[in-house]
Amino acid sequence: MGKKVKWSWSSALIGAASAVAATAVLSAKPKDPTFHLISINFTSLKLNLPVLDAELILTVHVTNPNIAPIHYSSTTMSIFYDGSLLGSAQVQAGSQPPRSCQLLRLPARLQALQLAQHATRFLADVAKREMLLDAAVDIAGTAKVLWWDHRFKVHVDSHVTVDPVFLDVIDQENTAELELFASA
Repeated sequence: MGKKVKWSWSSALIGAASAVAATAVLSAKPKDPTFHLISINFTSLKLNLPVLDAELILTVHVTNPNIAPIHYSSTTMSIFYDGSLLGSAQVQAGSQPPRSCQLLRLPARLQALQLAQHATRFLADVAKREMLLDAAVDIAGTAKVLWWDHRFKVHVDSHVTVDPVFLDVIDQENTAELELFASA
C-alpha cells in the first residue's frame, strides 16, 4: 500500500490558527460607511434684517459596516445650490457601535439671500417641483481596533433632488471615501 502518514496535532492547530487569522484580516478590511438622507423638516424662518434664513432638520441614516466602533468629532456640512453655498448643517460629535445603523438629526440653516441670487432658476425648480442640492462634509475620528486607536477621515459628497414645495427627498446619490491614518 503506501507509507503511513504520522498525524501531528501541533501542525493541525497551527493550520487552524492561520486560517482563523486570515479570515479575521480579510473581514477586518475597512469598508466605507453609508449615508442616506431620510427627510427634511422645516422648523422656522429667522428674519435678521436684511437677511431671511430658513432653519431645517435633516434626518440622515448612517451605517457603520465595520467591526470596530467609531468616535467622531463635530464638523459642518456645506450645502450648495447651483454651485453657490446655500447654507450649512451641524454634525455633533458622537460615536457609533460596530456593524450598526443610527439616525442623525442635523440642524441646518439655509440663507434665503442665496436663493434670491438664483431666483430665475429657483422659480423654474419650484415650477417643475425638483431642486438639485449638493452637500459635502469631512468627518474625522478614531476607530478602536483591539487596544489601538486608528485615526480616519471620511469625505462624503451628496447630490440630492428634493421637492422644494413639500421638501420631499425625490432622489439621491451619496459617495463616501474612507481614509485611514497609521495611528493616533
